[in-house]
Amino acid sequence: MSEHTQVEMTTMNYSKDRPKAANPVKIEDLTLRDGHQSLFATRGRTEDMIPVAELMDEVGFWAAETWGGATFDTMHRFLNEDPWERIRTLKKYMKKTPFSMLLRGQNLVGYRNYADDVAKAFVERAAANGMDVFRTFDALNDYRNFETVVPAIKACGKHFQGCICYTMTEPRLGGEVYNLDYYVKKGKDLEAMGADSICIKDMAGLIAPYDAYAIVKALKASVKPPIHLHSHFTSGMSAMSHLKAIEAGVDIIDTCMSPYAYRTSHPAIEPLVMTLIGTNRDTGFDIKHLAKINEILERDVMPKYRHLLDDTKMSIIDINVLLHQTPGGMLSNLVNQLREMDALDKIDQVYAELPRVRKDLGQIPLVTPTSQIVGIQTVNNVLFDNENERYKMITGQVKDLCYGLYGKTAVPINHEVQKKALKGYPRGEEPITCRPAQVLEPELDKAKKEIGSLAKDIDDVILYALYPVTGKKFLSWKYDKEPVPAEVKPITMEQVKAKQELVKKALAGKLVEKKEKQAPAKGENLRTFNVFVDDEYFEVGVEEVGGAPVVSYIQPLQSRKPAAPAPKPAAEAPKPASAPKPAAPKPAAAPKPADVDGTPLTAPMPGMIVKYEKNVGDAVTVGETVLILEAMKMENALASPASGTIKAINFKSGDAVAKNDVLCVIG
Repeated sequence: MSEHTQVEMTTMNYSKDRPKAANPVKIEDLTLRDGHQSLFATRGRTEDMIPVAELMDEVGFWAAETWGGATFDTMHRFLNEDPWERIRTLKKYMKKTPFSMLLRGQNLVGYRNYADDVAKAFVERAAANGMDVFRTFDALNDYRNFETVVPAIKACGKHFQGCICYTMTEPRLGGEVYNLDYYVKKGKDLEAMGADSICIKDMAGLIAPYDAYAIVKALKASVKPPIHLHSHFTSGMSAMSHLKAIEAGVDIIDTCMSPYAYRTSHPAIEPLVMTLIGTNRDTGFDIKHLAKINEILERDVMPKYRHLLDDTKMSIIDINVLLHQTPGGMLSNLVNQLREMDALDKIDQVYAELPRVRKDLGQIPLVTPTSQIVGIQTVNNVLFDNENERYKMITGQVKDLCYGLYGKTAVPINHEVQKKALKGYPRGEEPITCRPAQVLEPELDKAKKEIGSLAKDIDDVILYALYPVTGKKFLSWKYDKEPVPAEVKPITMEQVKAKQELVKKALAGKLVEKKEKQAPAKGENLRTFNVFVDDEYFEVGVEEVGGAPVVSYIQPLQSRKPAAPAPKPAAEAPKPASAPKPAAPKPAAAPKPADVDGTPLTAPMPGMIVKYEKNVGDAVTVGETVLILEAMKMENALASPASGTIKAINFKSGDAVAKNDVLCVIG
């Protein structure tokens, strides 16, 4: 082939006009949901998606994931954005590409199973607002938790994608629990439920290339729906696993635009496009068009979020994920929680305890919400257990799991842990075996009554039903009942650039501009003093010029420890005038106990008050639950340290508290 022919072929293949492949691999883009959830704690704002929305609509993606997962929670809690509005807004700019969302089965977009009436209404409203593909998973792979949402998805005429959460108990695929037969059986179960496609959901980047090949091959031979592979980049294997899955005949692959790719996110689309050009799996995407999108993201969007990137590591992979199997986002949350509690030195103990807790709780896959359930219980064990007792502080979600409210675990839960968790459990001390939602009372009408006129439509009611504490706070912001805090407001590129300039000045030592002053000539009235500061002493020149003495120079001398205390001056010398000292920064205020006598109940960790179970004046006995504290989205029942009467309550529902804050006083 001549050099001229090679150049012509390369030019043609870059464009979208090249010959169509026989079996092009389809691509779902995750930039607008899982990309920023993985890298930037789900802090991506709708206004920063609009600049590239129309261009992304032209790429030819099978679907664009724009919603679900943690976005619903984060948007109303931290961004002061209405989650429902994001779908409607993006639909105005992306009219051709189907929208996909991540639906946590009966958990919806929360951290517990909701009642059937809420689950059905949520799916119907998501579809009405513009959602097309419902990627549906259950953290335990218990498909009884699909029995309400799947008929609702089908009734709305939408695409039901059933997921198999990928996890292991061995270094590679196999063993007694999560083997090839397990995944094929789950695929057949999803096909029987009417899945329009089946997704292997590898949330921690655990699937090795040859295991990906084996699973895809086995599923393609066993079920008819298209097979989709979702694999995070965390361990560094996913790009290789993508290629092996493509060789095995996978139909759809998940990727991100390169600025939102890698680390705990997903492989980038651009290298995959180039890899497949000219093959029978060629995506057909225009690499120049993708480059244009990336340029806008890098220039106009990413600077706003750079400060949220974890830049503490040089490596973009974390091979330790193969040991603890914790998804990257959850791992960073654990680190932040330990840092806030001044216990970051215990991170290695957390890594060691995590597999033990996972085994105790039934070898459950680690994906939202089970990753949080296992992760936070692990932190609690490390911080609060002692040699005489394990599981001293059990979260409400672990109790729910042990009762069966999340579903059936792959292997039985440790009997002793289950028995301890269910002691005094309000629903009963014997675990259930039925579909979890069967024991849940309807919630929607109750939510309507509680939120009252603050909710203007059914979408507001559902938001409140899912998140009663933070949802109510958001609706108060939305309808101007409360001022919007500065920390949830967006920042502009102008603010970003101003901050960058300050950082540059600080690094250059020019943050405070110093005015140069010409020193006066030394006069006849110059007097010299020795000034001692701890083990350092200085020779100071002082000269009186028509008034009080002023310091004219300070000359540091060689440091030494004086053999004896410095002698006091024999005569009282005139004190030099000095500029007023800048006020020292005030130390962080210590938690202020209520001004009453009694035993304080303090916060064992930073978190948010969900609710007080007791009011001022109520009698309590030692060990009785006084309040519920949410830490990292898991609820902890805090028990009274003494018997007596509630004398004072220092916070209210929705308040953030720091470790050791006095929450109430028992007298």
